[in-house]
Amino acid sequence: MKIETVRPDEIEKRSFEIITSELEQAGITLDEETAFITKRCIHTSADPEYASTLVFSEGAVGIMKEMIRGGACIVTDTNMALSGINKKKLAAFGGEAMCFMADDDVIVEAAQRGITRAAVSMERAAGLERDIIFAIGNAPTALIRLYEMMEEKIFIPKFVIGVPVGFVNVTAAKELFIGSDVPYIINLGRKGGSSIAAAICNAVLYDLQAPQEFHKTESRE
Repeated sequence: MKIETVRPDEIEKRSFEIITSELEQAGITLDEETAFITKRCIHTSADPEYASTLVFSEGAVGIMKEMIRGGACIVTDTNMALSGINKKKLAAFGGEAMCFMADDDVIVEAAQRGITRAAVSMERAAGLERDIIFAIGNAPTALIRLYEMMEEKIFIPKFVIGVPVGFVNVTAAKELFIGSDVPYIINLGRKGGSSIAAAICNAVLYDLQAPQEFHKTESRE
């Protein structure tokens, strides 16, 4: 395979051009409203399967954008996802990214109750007096606890990104939100991860500052 000569500042643009071309060659047409998110997930993972497994509730992208414009916070279930989110761009809208997983009191409470830190973290987040976008890329128990709080009428999340990766309860936890009244972006099946959760957040943040930038430069759609 021939090595391409690509300027450092053109590498990401070239990656998106390749993604667009390969999807077209495979006969895959992405929804215009959500394509930039799907492509960034493929860019992050080099896995084109996200073109068929990412699902969006009706109007999800617009709702997430409006929340960010309004200063919503993003709560993650891992510090890895937290580190991957562009916090400077989020802060420009008045928002903040946070994760409670490593907090000492969360660790102690989870051990005392015999539940996961992710579940306790969701409870902590529910107590914030802020609009929250939940970005879950690792722990299905975070999604399960959010759903339980909905069922118990304790707390109704305003937006859920559910892309945990793994084997135990991962698929079932994601499916809890399919068809619910909560706006969501979910990746069906076992795939996902903290990097995908961060990629979805960043895709929306970047698009808010430069709408459909890659659509204009990488494709003829």
